Order: sequence, then structure tokens, then C-alpha cells
Amino acid sequence: MQSLKKIVTNGLMVMCLASGLMVSAVASDFFNNTKASAEQGKVLAQLSMGIMYNDGNEVKQDYKKALMWFEKAANQDDALAQFYLSSFYYYGKGVRQDYSKAFEWALKAANQGDAAAQGLIGVLYEEGDGVQMNKSEAKKWYGKSCDNGNQDGCNYYRELNEQGY
Repeated sequence: MQSLKKIVTNGLMVMCLASGLMVSAVASDFFNNTKASAEQGKVLAQLSMGIMYNDGNEVKQDYKKALMWFEKAANQDDALAQFYLSSFYYYGKGVRQDYSKAFEWALKAANQGDAAAQGLIGVLYEEGDGVQMNKSEAKKWYGKSCDNGNQDGCNYYRELNEQGY
């Protein structure tokens, strides 16, 4: 009976190992295919590479590599990549914190209708980070963010409205 239990246990371990290797192989293929497409200039693949490196999915987390891929996609006018870049500069993720660059990239994404970027523009104006403080301008951007479905933008808009801006 013990030998049967050992056989079943060993069999299960082999199946788990094989299944893990298959998942690993599929993940590896996904990464390699995405990287090849990104290197060919395909913006969605570049964005995906940036996200993988940012989040540490499929690869070791590496903000500098994420930044490189986001820049490539952002330079092809991808709004989400532009927003990612703005947040990297806002928080100093993989780069020196630079509110002016955060504003620059957020504005590009915001002008394409990205609600999160519009909210960040509002924050930058409200706090005077990277731009001259202007609460009326902040309220305007929070309103745009809210109109595009960002609840935080709605909340910040309401707060500034209650303050008389």
C-alpha cells in the first residue's frame, strides 16, 4: 500500500512540475513574442513590455526598462504610456522626481481624454508642482477627469467648488 501511495505522490509531483513548466514555457513565449513585436515598433507591444517591467509580470521588476518601453510607446502618442511616464516622473519611479516632466507627459495624455492624466493635471495645478499653483485651473481639469469617469476627479472638483473656486 505504501508503494502505491508513493507512486501516486510521485506521479502528482511530476504532473505539477510538467504543468508548471508548460505555464513557464507559455509565459516565456508570450514575453518573447511581445518583445519581438515591441522591437518592431508596435505600440501596443511596447506598452505591454512597459507594464510587464513595471509590475514584475513575466520578468523581474525593472523601472528603468519599463520607462524605456513606455517612452517608446508614448512617443507614438499612446495616451496610457504617456500617463505611465507622467506617474514615473511624479513619484520618481526609476527616474529623478520631476514635476515639470510629470506635467508635460500628463498633459499629452490628458489632451487625448485620459481621465487619470486629467486628474493628475488637476493635482499638479492645485499643489503648484511643476506649474504655477492655480486652483481654478485645477478645478477645470478635475471636472474633465470627472466627466471622463474618474471618481477622484469628481471628489476633488466638489472640494474645490465648495471652497469657492
